[in-house]
Amino acid sequence: MIIRRPSDVPSSEITPESVYFNRRQFIAAAGFGAAGLTAAPSALRALDASQEQEIPERFQNMRSEQNEQLNSYRDVTTYNNFYEFGTDKGDPAKNSGEFRPRPWTVSVTGEVNKPGDYQLEDFLRPAAMEDRVYRLRCVEAWSMVIPWRGIPLYEIINRVEPTGNAKFVEFRTVVRPSEMTGQRYSILQWPYVEGLRMDEAMHPLTLMVTGVYGMDLPNQNGAPLRLIVPWKYGFKGVKSIVSMRFVEEMPLNTWQQENSFEYGFYANVNPQVDHPRWSQARERRLPSLFANRPTQMFNSYGDQVAHLYAGMDLERWK
Repeated sequence: MIIRRPSDVPSSEITPESVYFNRRQFIAAAGFGAAGLTAAPSALRALDASQEQEIPERFQNMRSEQNEQLNSYRDVTTYNNFYEFGTDKGDPAKNSGEFRPRPWTVSVTGEVNKPGDYQLEDFLRPAAMEDRVYRLRCVEAWSMVIPWRGIPLYEIINRVEPTGNAKFVEFRTVVRPSEMTGQRYSILQWPYVEGLRMDEAMHPLTLMVTGVYGMDLPNQNGAPLRLIVPWKYGFKGVKSIVSMRFVEEMPLNTWQQENSFEYGFYANVNPQVDHPRWSQARERRLPSLFANRPTQMFNSYGDQVAHLYAGMDLERWK
């Protein structure tokens, strides 16, 4: 296998084509031009180990279930996919300073007995908050090991009491173009939409996240409320959630809508099914430049979640 350095990989191979071309329009509309692109620092360079923040003391000995070392707080907060603030990995950290995550309301609608607008403080129970180390694996073949802080999603779902007709739950991100610079352009169709089957949403591993490293989520990581489903690719981790809708039919999520040929609803990490433009067999653990780690089926959580997909063709239901 030939391992190429990130600098050798064309942009069109690490961003879906529809977004790649829209990004060119976004850059032109924003007035950056070629000079701006030349001056912009590399997101990988921004992870220079000499500038990494020291891991807080109480996390010093924390490891993943596979005994993997945590990525630094700096890794976690400076290399992000959050197109609402821009398409480059460093854009969310640079462009999210004006975003206001408080006060925050989450609308719960659809097939539930207790619909309503829930304030964030009422929506979550502080006593139920947990620190959990999960691997984040992105479809672009990079990964991190992150200590998330949150509450199991099933606790929230049980509180709103879904009816027997609820087969899926749909999540939507806030739309605030005045604060989210990427939403001023047609990078994607806003709002960002994701969904889970109810058994996926109710699984004990599925976490509604409010923080990292024991602190509140930074804006660039999806403040104040985001989803983590550790056995799925990172794009399932919808950020800055303002809506949960319980429905009978499978919702159309953003990446299906943008590029259904390359992205499906389930998005389970599967090294045996390549992305149409690159292999998923190996991954690079940031801040490394090299894809030298074998990708694990279901992101190494298969013994806990594989039964959810028994009998499904995981190449078709990607």
